[in-house]
Parts: sequence; C-alpha cells; structure tokens
Amino acid sequence: MVAIRKIALLREEALCELGEAGARPVVRAVAMVVIANPFAGRFVADLSDLVEAGATLAARVAPDLLRTLAGPAVSYGKGAIVGAAGEIEHAHALLHPKMGAPLRAAIGGGAALIPSAAKMGAVGATLDLPLGHKDDAWSRGHFDAITVSLGDAPRPHEILVVMALCDGGRLLHRIGEGAPR
Repeated sequence: MVAIRKIALLREEALCELGEAGARPVVRAVAMVVIANPFAGRFVADLSDLVEAGATLAARVAPDLLRTLAGPAVSYGKGAIVGAAGEIEHAHALLHPKMGAPLRAAIGGGAALIPSAAKMGAVGATLDLPLGHKDDAWSRGHFDAITVSLGDAPRPHEILVVMALCDGGRLLHRIGEGAPR
C-alpha cells in the first residue's frame, strides 16, 4: 500500500438556489486522500502497485462517505491530481482498473460507469470532479460536478485522490426525467 499523508472529508449540503428551496436537501460527500507517488521522478512500466492502491483507498474511504450522506448514495465520481514529478498515467492506474468495485460494493450496486477526471497539477490545484447517477448514465438531473482542492496538495511527489458520493442529483434540476412540468 502507498503511504497516506492526509485524508480530508468534505460534506456539502445544498438547501436552495436563488432563494428557491429544494424538495429536500441534497448532500455531496467528498474524500480527498493525499498519497506518496511511489513512481514519481522515474518511468515504471508496471503500475500494478497503484492499481491495487486504488482499490484499497476506495475500500477505506467509502464507509466514511456513506456515513456523511443523509440518504442512500445515488450518484458518484472519482478523480486525481498528480504532482509535477509524476505522470498522468499514475492517476489512471489508481482510478480505473480496480477503484470502482469497492465503491460499487459500498453503495450496493452501480451499473453506470463512474465519471472521472485526472490531471497534472501544482500544490493547491483544483479538480472539477464530475458526478453521475450510479445506475443510469443518462439521468440528466444527476449530471453535475464539484470543485475540490487541498491547499497543500499535491506536492511534486504526491497524488491527490478524490472520491465522491451524493444522495441526490442537482437540487432544482428542470431537464430530463423527474423534472417538474
């Protein structure tokens, strides 16, 4: 397992937009995990250590994310920012081969692909983390994003790994299924 420097949790509760209250609050929970990049500064062909780390990190933080929500998880997203001494492939190794299975297991399913974003970034860089419905990739009311960052990450030899779960779509969505007529 890679070394974890920090885990930060963010809970966002949306209540109203432009003075109009939603039918209920929508909670978005985000976990940001700062890890050492074991491959920083050098090319490594076999990234399996990061692939396994992605699954381990998801299994570790998913329970915390679920406890943060007010209701069951209905949408999700994942992403990473790689510090300057790494390469973008390090983010994709963490995110794609195995991270999804523990997230889906924690929420009891998830037929749709987990939306993701990966980029290189300096300390304090922001990530626009895409969110989507866990079972219906075309649920327009769940097309969303949350912007996240940590002021001291990622350092050049680190990766900021981000996962999010939400208990609803956009608070007052008015397009697609479930929209008021």
